[in-house]
Amino acid sequence: MTMSKTAFYLFCFARSGPLPEFGGTGVDGESPLLVWTFADLAAVLSTVYVADFSGPVAEARMQDLSWLGPRAYRHEAVIEEVMAYGPVLPARFGTLFSSLESLEGLLVKHDRAISQFLDHVTGHEEWGVKGVLNRGKALPELESRYQTGGVGQAERNFDLSSLPPGMRYLQRRRVRAAAENELPQWLQATCAGVAEDLRGCASGFSMPKALVNGASGSEVVSNWAFLVPKGARADFCGRVQRASAELADQGLTFELTGPWPPYHFAPSLVA
Repeated sequence: MTMSKTAFYLFCFARSGPLPEFGGTGVDGESPLLVWTFADLAAVLSTVYVADFSGPVAEARMQDLSWLGPRAYRHEAVIEEVMAYGPVLPARFGTLFSSLESLEGLLVKHDRAISQFLDHVTGHEEWGVKGVLNRGKALPELESRYQTGGVGQAERNFDLSSLPPGMRYLQRRRVRAAAENELPQWLQATCAGVAEDLRGCASGFSMPKALVNGASGSEVVSNWAFLVPKGARADFCGRVQRASAELADQGLTFELTGPWPPYHFAPSLVA
């Protein structure tokens, strides 16, 4: 490989002190991992072909899961390996530098921000919480509240069994329409309450863009990231599990993932 065709692929920044000389390979499964130090900071790198990550061919490959999947997995695995030694500032997948001089230029400009971030996330880990709605369970639950007067207004207390068939059909449609109208407000208030409870044992909160689809018959209605002190992990996970169990009969559950590198709390350093 010639320098004109290769670049340095950045996995993450970390403190240089505790890092060993890493074995293993980079995202391409061939190039060795490198640890490059600058003052008390370290960049974990490997070399890659520029054409694999930039240009028309690369754009097509980014849509090919058979190509992208193993590399994204390796990107995450390397960062998690570094996390075992201390805090990290993870780079986005596909972050390249043309030379070590260009990487040094970024560190000269942002070394203070990187150091402050590493201090901030020391002893913390990121957890993801995704709210999933089963509309087929949620709407009947809201309808039953209307039929039993549980929504709060006496005129919503409908006794459908006592109505003639035609009126019963029309009334059921009205109840369904009322439940569908109520659902967004109920979701907003319920999710806000759960998020507020979880923030009670987290030091950071972020709302990444929600995923479009959940599993069959479900939809993602919230997507949160929390920066959680390691000592609060059990409390935090317990709160997620309790909220999910309490709301499951109403069609709303919460899925917990992590711990992750603090992707959603890292400062943006590279254009």
